[in-house]
Amino acid sequence: MNSFYTFDELNKLGLASIGTNVLISRKVSIYGSEKINIENNVRIDDFCILSGKITIGNYVHIAAYTALYGGDKGINIHNFANISSRVSIYSINDDYSGDTMTNPMIPDKFKNIQSEKVVIEKHVIIGSGCVVLPGVVLKEGAAFGSMTFINRSSEPWSINVGVPFKKIKDRSKKLLKLEKEFRKEALN
Repeated sequence: MNSFYTFDELNKLGLASIGTNVLISRKVSIYGSEKINIENNVRIDDFCILSGKITIGNYVHIAAYTALYGGDKGINIHNFANISSRVSIYSINDDYSGDTMTNPMIPDKFKNIQSEKVVIEKHVIIGSGCVVLPGVVLKEGAAFGSMTFINRSSEPWSINVGVPFKKIKDRSKKLLKLEKEFRKEALN
């Protein structure tokens, strides 16, 4: 048995849109499929959670045990992004102050749910175990080491680590040349 859904099975999941060459593990949990758009050449591995409004661009890999909580504001993942295993990305969060109640079993009128869009731009790489909070924009080419806490937007083409993260150096842009070569080759 193939561990990824077939194209016909993907079409039956009720996704808002689905491109070509999309590999989604049969072990992925999907909530609110009608709010999820997936473009071409995307792979989503075992035990991932996709929930709420999510848009995934071209040539994106989402590794095992990753959770994307898009809520109503959404998570936008641009082309060539790579999300390693056990990453958690939140565009929605409860208020932990104690002034309101929390958890999905409590009616909204007793909670203060905070929601802001998360954007992961082109060529961003997020290392294993990172946590991304609501409202963050990860600028083009930014890279984040394993276990990094991402609580604010990043600089483009930066390498970042830590809790909370700090930039440690600039990231090479050589891969942009490789992208051009790849695209040229892919058209032939």
